[in-house]
Amino acid sequence: MKLAVVPEPSEEGGYTAYVPSLTGCISEGENKDEALKNIRESVELYLETVEDDATYGPDSEITEVAV
Repeated sequence: MKLAVVPEPSEEGGYTAYVPSLTGCISEGENKDEALKNIRESVELYLETVEDDATYGPDSEITEVAV
């Protein structure tokens, strides 16, 4: 899966990275590379939480699609 990530320098120093398509998915790092590494972990946790919260009806079918 590929997602757009926006790394930006922070006013306090370091970098902040966020994923526009995943509301509230944000991370920080001392530098750009660290912020990107941390946002990968944040995305994994975000998506894991979404999957855990999913509820399905008795007639639901789960299908995977590549994006």
